[in-house]
Amino acid sequence: MRKYVIMGVQGSGKGTQSALLAGDLDLTHISVGDIFRWHVKNHTKLGAQVRRLVAAGELVGDDLVESVVRDRLQLHDWNFGFVIDGFPRNRRQAEFFLESYDIDGVIHLDLPDDEVRRRVLARRLCSRCGMDYNLIAHRPEVEGRCDVCGGELVTRADDTPDALARRLRDYHDKTDPVLELFRRKEYVMTVDARADKTTVQQAIRTRFNLPPYEPPPATD
Repeated sequence: MRKYVIMGVQGSGKGTQSALLAGDLDLTHISVGDIFRWHVKNHTKLGAQVRRLVAAGELVGDDLVESVVRDRLQLHDWNFGFVIDGFPRNRRQAEFFLESYDIDGVIHLDLPDDEVRRRVLARRLCSRCGMDYNLIAHRPEVEGRCDVCGGELVTRADDTPDALARRLRDYHDKTDPVLELFRRKEYVMTVDARADKTTVQQAIRTRFNLPPYEPPPATD
């Protein structure tokens, strides 16, 4: 069984790299952000709380995040292990996690702030089905419309320059100390996240002595 935490600033590719790792190694990908987005999309009470925080460029409180993570991991559907992204984001969350679960390693995707801004501000979301797009690497076939359902592509409420600046400050203030805590336990492997997704995935596999990644064959 393999259990990993993947960390990195917003836009560093945590979701993409987690999905590649999980899909190939039969791990369960647990995205705290996806869980919260599901609640927002389905208009739950939790979703309403999250929507207010996101619109203000703030992060969800520790108690709520820890509760969501605890409930998700208690499902025990991760027979071969898991890779979790979007958690922990501060020292308290990290201590909670280390007290509750043993892990095999922390994947740190390192990305400079200027590249974060370039990537995040190019993101779009389908207002109908929730499909993610990035105007740099994944443009829709029809400008402003989802390839899957034809819904309108919109900017996420928290993808504004001011909200992003607040999140970057918060990340460095709170999450950098988490990495230091994990480093003292020799868990952390840092990977340069500026490269393409295949190169980054290969680097992760190499650092953790995992089977090499074999990209799917190109299709016409």
